[in-house]
Amino acid sequence: MISDVFFAFLRLGFTAFGGPVAHIGYFRDEFVERRKWLNDEAYADVVALCQFLPGPASSQVGLAIGMLKAGPWGALAAWTGFTLPSAILMTAAALSLVQLGEAIPPGLLEGLKAVVVAVVAHALIGMARSLTPDIPRLVLAVFALAVTLYVGGVTGQLIAIGAGIAIGLVAFRSSAVAAEQSADFVAPIPKPVSLILLVAFAVLLFGLPFLASHDHSLAIQIADGFYRSGALVFGGGHVVLPLLQAETVVPGLVGATEFTAGYGLAQAVPGPLFTFSAFLGGTAGIDQGAVAASFYALLALVMVFLPGALLVAAALPYWASLRANQTARAGLNGVNAAVVGVLAAALYTPVTTTAINDWTDIAIAALAFVALAIVRMPAWSVVPIGAALGMAVAAIF
Repeated sequence: MISDVFFAFLRLGFTAFGGPVAHIGYFRDEFVERRKWLNDEAYADVVALCQFLPGPASSQVGLAIGMLKAGPWGALAAWTGFTLPSAILMTAAALSLVQLGEAIPPGLLEGLKAVVVAVVAHALIGMARSLTPDIPRLVLAVFALAVTLYVGGVTGQLIAIGAGIAIGLVAFRSSAVAAEQSADFVAPIPKPVSLILLVAFAVLLFGLPFLASHDHSLAIQIADGFYRSGALVFGGGHVVLPLLQAETVVPGLVGATEFTAGYGLAQAVPGPLFTFSAFLGGTAGIDQGAVAASFYALLALVMVFLPGALLVAAALPYWASLRANQTARAGLNGVNAAVVGVLAAALYTPVTTTAINDWTDIAIAALAFVALAIVRMPAWSVVPIGAALGMAVAAIF
């Protein structure tokens, strides 16, 4: 079972381009539609939880799916499989200091971005059918869409989800049906252990800065800076970049030019953008040799993901209990409708606004959507088709 989790996420690690919102679409296609490890309601509950927690949201969703499927080792297998391909590429780039981004074929990124629009749209339509089946919840989703777009950023998302809870508790209390304690949503970590993990999260958050103030070694600096970056960011993805810049460029661990080059490369590889931390850690330690640089790359990678992993493991047992409570279920129904609105806002910006620039992008996105919705091809198989179409368009036009 653990091997099933690892190889499922490894395939996504090679093919899931497009950032956190797109990853949520890829996960739904793989684990709700194809493998049926979760139903839409359970999946939406996981997404809602990870939207609340600081850390890399899409990777936390993957961790939660792996944990629900195969326990703590399943969570580790999910994270390893999803993270490994891009982490290896980013570490190799730091060791070689090659500007791989300059070698990307013309049109490749454009094709991949257009596919992401189709993947997110397809996932959004499927979630909307399940999570907004009536007029009140559809209205709430539209409201969340408007709030997210108007306020913007992570703040808008959190306000929309918070409003979803409040409205759900009032408007959906009488109609809420508690979710069954099914085998696909039983957190394998006992609640006392989850409390220990929460304490560990806090101890590291406050203890590492104290340790770094007394020990100025590179290892402690990386452990402290990358852990705090992972612990203090909501939504993940590009939101973490200012924090990573403050922890690496400002103190002089990484040059501004190297930071920008690594960021460009991170956008061209699949998997979580947080693997950019491996590039930064490796670059910071490159003067000490390849072995030391590889160690610092691994240290930075683990530390930036660790706080989000600790929080998911700490919260999941309580989340599993809450969803079986009728009152809490009313709030979660509101949250799930709001999540549809938040994802719709993300589909518009940044997904569509950054991916669709001309009619060729529209055509590639439309073909990808037909492949997903009508031909029912899995999302991972559509990715290389979009990349090939993007390169063909660049060559012709």
